[in-house]
Amino acid sequence: MTLVVNGEKIDDSAIKQEAERLRPDYERVFADQDPVDKEAQLLDWSKENVIERVLINQHANNHVPAIPAAQIQSAFGQIRKKCGTDELLHKEFGTNDEREIKEHVELHLKVERMLKGLYEHLPEPAEDEILKFYNENKEQFKSPERIRVAHIVKHIDGQANEAAAYSTIQKAQSELKNNAVFETLVAKYSDCPQNGGDLGYIAKGQMVEEFEDVVFNLAVNQVSGIFRTRFGFHVAKLYDRKPQAVRPLEQVKDSITAELKKHMQEKAIDDFVDGLKADAKIEEI
Repeated sequence: MTLVVNGEKIDDSAIKQEAERLRPDYERVFADQDPVDKEAQLLDWSKENVIERVLINQHANNHVPAIPAAQIQSAFGQIRKKCGTDELLHKEFGTNDEREIKEHVELHLKVERMLKGLYEHLPEPAEDEILKFYNENKEQFKSPERIRVAHIVKHIDGQANEAAAYSTIQKAQSELKNNAVFETLVAKYSDCPQNGGDLGYIAKGQMVEEFEDVVFNLAVNQVSGIFRTRFGFHVAKLYDRKPQAVRPLEQVKDSITAELKKHMQEKAIDDFVDGLKADAKIEEI
């Protein structure tokens, strides 16, 4: 099958190449779909992507003014530097002809300029749109439960055997039971005495599981018993606990605004491409 888009022939290999580019993500998302139907849908989506890309390139070539040579050379130099070697550069563009590569670079710059022109003058999202998005998506603005915890730790590695480390942490625990100040014992015994052993506020998933299993079950101002992680022996103290909560609008307004602007930009591009497709002559021969 050969596609013809406004008189420009697009070989079947371009669609197959696009399908291979999409395949890893596509296979993950549609893993349970019937294999025959899945492959047919992948090829159909790949064909649509290729058609849209060709239409965008055609419009950019025909309507965007030529890019200054110095700008093309600068972009070419950045791409060459990123590729690292001429061999990788040539592989990236499928040619070792520098003139052809620069033509590809100019087309890319034209497309960038054209697409930017579609949305650079879009208005800022309105306040009521921001509030509506916030109210409809509060789940994504939840901050997890966080705790502030400190610990005394004795590491176990090639230079500190387990018995010696455990003996030291027992001394710290014994002094704690005799009302010694936790922070003083951090300085006296811990292998990580910085900031009085204070790890600051942490959420689940930041520390190793065996550490979190203990500290997230402590009450405020409670000191744990001796426990073991892959790093060594610990005694921990919980200073504070902040429950899960929805962050106020003021804290997330900028991110909502950015998200809404992204949606507006994507819609502007989609509408533009839909217009190109409506006016295009697309054939399969």
